[in-house]
Amino acid sequence: MNRDTPTTPDTGECRVPGEIPVPILINWLTAAAIPLLVFFAWRSGLQGDWITSPLLLTVAVLLAFNSVLYWTLENITLLRRGFLILITVLFTYLAVQGPENGAAILWLFAYPPIVFYIHDARTGVIACAGGFIGLVLLFSPVGDALFAPAHDPSFRLLMLAALGFEMFTCFVLDQSRRRARQELISLASKFEYAAKHDTLTGLANRREAVAQLEQEFARYRRNARTFAILLMDIDLFKSVNDTHGHHIGDQVIVLVAQTLRDQCRKIDTMARWGGEEYLVVLPETETGEALQMAERIRKQIATSSVDVDGQPVAATISVGVASIHPSESIDGLLQRADEALYKAKSLGRNRVCAHEAEAPA
Repeated sequence: MNRDTPTTPDTGECRVPGEIPVPILINWLTAAAIPLLVFFAWRSGLQGDWITSPLLLTVAVLLAFNSVLYWTLENITLLRRGFLILITVLFTYLAVQGPENGAAILWLFAYPPIVFYIHDARTGVIACAGGFIGLVLLFSPVGDALFAPAHDPSFRLLMLAALGFEMFTCFVLDQSRRRARQELISLASKFEYAAKHDTLTGLANRREAVAQLEQEFARYRRNARTFAILLMDIDLFKSVNDTHGHHIGDQVIVLVAQTLRDQCRKIDTMARWGGEEYLVVLPETETGEALQMAERIRKQIATSSVDVDGQPVAATISVGVASIHPSESIDGLLQRADEALYKAKSLGRNRVCAHEAEAPA
């Protein structure tokens, strides 16, 4: 049985409830950055800085184009890389050229949290390490000779210490966030599995079986691809419980479930329908093929047993088979399978029967 897990469309990453998706975050940051860039471009123009002004406007246009490109192609990798390259170029320019009397270098503090959140930890570490080394070089005698940054020694020392501390803190918090995220995904997966599966057998439970049956029925109505179901019941199960105890009865239930796993296909849905009842949904299966599969399952269970103090306890099943008919509802299909199961019971048990409306001549 296939289980669907919520994922991000173009990355396959699991979605965590409450977590802001990376594309939305990047587009929000872009929407916030563009007016700021336009404002400071205007200020630079008033101050006669005809290098900073067009550069900021260019970055604003490219950020907008990066978001538009994402909405067109829906490629999150391209969005991430484009955003990282643009803000890296922007922050590098602000640090080296020092507009706003050198105060623009303070925008570097926005870099670590953004990089760690929108990229993987390895990219975050590399980008921050590269940025920190670049700042050290800018504040070194080499940087003084090439760019002459307008910062006194006290500011440089404080800037390096504060930025380094922020980078380390962002790394630690990011690792904690990622671990918590993985634990949440794992916990959600366990809850999802428990909600859809029977605890004793590991087969789908009745609710999940109904969901799969409805899905198969919807596909039949769209594409006219027929399907069949097997409704089966362990014969004289009450006597097994009364004679050997409920723990042996549970072993018999598990034995039948394991036989279903061994005999059915991967595309089939196997479910514990009730206490000792099982339902198997067989996609794209005609009545004849369903009867053959049911017979294989019946024979395999009839030759198996559960060991009780060295003595084998055998079990048999009766199976009712029905395939979907035109203009028939799911309830109608289940009703016909139940009638076929009743027929198998009334004919002596340990047998497979199809509904009279479709039984082979």
